[in-house]
Amino acid sequence: MNPRAHGILNAIVESYIETGEPVASRTVARAGGGQLSPATIRNVMADLYDDGYLAQPHTSAGRIPTLKAFRAYTEKLSTRRMAAPELHRVRTELRRSGTVEERLERTSHLLTEMTHHVGIAAAIPTDAQALHKVELVALADRRVLMIVETQDRIVRNRVVSMDSAVAQDELLTIRNFLNENYAGWTLGRIRIDLQARLAEERARYDVLLQHLQRFCEKGLLEIGLAPEVHLEGTSNLVGHDLAFRREKLREILRTFEEKQKLLDLLERFLEQGDGSVAIQVGLGDLHPSLQDLSLIGVTVSLPSGLSTRVAVLGPLRMNYGQAMSTVFHVGEAIQAVSA
Repeated sequence: MNPRAHGILNAIVESYIETGEPVASRTVARAGGGQLSPATIRNVMADLYDDGYLAQPHTSAGRIPTLKAFRAYTEKLSTRRMAAPELHRVRTELRRSGTVEERLERTSHLLTEMTHHVGIAAAIPTDAQALHKVELVALADRRVLMIVETQDRIVRNRVVSMDSAVAQDELLTIRNFLNENYAGWTLGRIRIDLQARLAEERARYDVLLQHLQRFCEKGLLEIGLAPEVHLEGTSNLVGHDLAFRREKLREILRTFEEKQKLLDLLERFLEQGDGSVAIQVGLGDLHPSLQDLSLIGVTVSLPSGLSTRVAVLGPLRMNYGQAMSTVFHVGEAIQAVSA
């Protein structure tokens, strides 16, 4: 696409985002300050129509951009700097959150508040998280409460049933062994080291290691690896003049209720892990009901080993530049306050 055609396409997309109405050649001419005549613009629009960038809802109407047009438009966008006072406010808000869960919840709220779209924040734990401490508590009926806290202050717990009762004194011995030997180690490195210890011949005669193996088989070092997802602002979709009939909106909301669908959405469309903003226009590949929505997000790796994903979900007619800026700087703020 030559620069003139791209400029006209951008003008059409921006006019459609602003008004939601089909765009005529005269509208584009006025937006360009009269540098091109309506006749010239009509010829370019005809070519864009033939190439699949524009559609014509009615015979006498102007043109509306297609998914292909929105994708071409967003490919050329760059991230704008956020105003310093606003960036300071975002960082201050996030610093008030004491835990990762609270920070994610606050992040999704900020994204919604700043863009008026759906804000999503997710933390994907990894083997790179470092252990802070383990607690093991004996319960009735041969059950044990396993508690694992990582150094990023994420706490996870699980109640497991054992084949035979384990006394609290034995649990304390196992706990002390783990905390004294592995505090500060990453979960992945701990598992490798324990597997090496258990593979040694003497492990057959070491009661402590035998008990520890039973707890590892119950997922002791994996209970902190459940993703945390927060979403806010789905009601904002109701306020947009999209072609959302009640049935379609209900289907979209039902999709959002499934945590795994949200994780699939983030995994599929936010593959970059280098902090660069990704834009996906049209999410129909994940679910037909999401065809008229766009996702703007960024993946940020935190020093604690968490992979954090920050995203805004909105209609095709969204302010992409503003959403990109918000997502990028909120992602930067999360990284800064987590250092």
